[in-house]
Amino acid sequence: SDDRDVRTRVVTAVTDHAAFMLQRDVSDNEAIGDHGADELASKVSTIADGVRMVTICNTGSLATAGFGTALGVARALHKRGQLKSITALETRPYNQGSRLTAFEIVEEKMPGGRLICDSAAAALMRTKGVDACVVGADRVCANGDTANKIGTYNLSVVAAAHNVPFYVASPFTTLDKHLANGDMIEIEERPAAEMLESSRAPKNIAVWNPAFDVTPSKYIAGIITEKGIIHKEKDGTFNIPAFIETH
Repeated sequence: SDDRDVRTRVVTAVTDHAAFMLQRDVSDNEAIGDHGADELASKVSTIADGVRMVTICNTGSLATAGFGTALGVARALHKRGQLKSITALETRPYNQGSRLTAFEIVEEKMPGGRLICDSAAAALMRTKGVDACVVGADRVCANGDTANKIGTYNLSVVAAAHNVPFYVASPFTTLDKHLANGDMIEIEERPAAEMLESSRAPKNIAVWNPAFDVTPSKYIAGIITEKGIIHKEKDGTFNIPAFIETH
């Protein structure tokens, strides 16, 4: 009987904490979405027509507890009637954008939802117009350098070339004041088969398949967290440790 009581208490404690974590994650994501929507609404001059947003990989309800980070910003804009379009990059080679984000866009009936190949982002910005890019993050360094799914760095450079503001949306827990910059982040390299099988390439070609890349902070307009948005200092740099200390 005593053993059963202990087991019951342990199970109850674990399930209660899991429920707490679920509620907190959704709440944090919704706050990220609201902060991001406020930011884009204040920066986009054509807000009356709605924001034209681009994202990469999957940062929605399938990647979180139920709302999302970068895609949560699109959800918040959609709820306010301020989302004109949302474009997802397919995110080669594992296609999280086409398999997951595109699915969420369709299920949510987001306006102007569409999928493009990763290499079409520049053409989209030049011919169709884009108001903002919002992406997720796996790690944000002390100087603002940000690690995210491979292809994010490319998108940031393309955005800079077309004067499109590029935002990172991620939880406070991704901020790491102990990593001075992105050079300190070890990048995982994935098996060659992931690329070969999805591209129909010859099996004997050498492959380099990094899972992530690092976007230099100079390309980032702001970092959206549930505790607020981190903007650059007057000297044009981010001070992530100061934000952590004050929040």
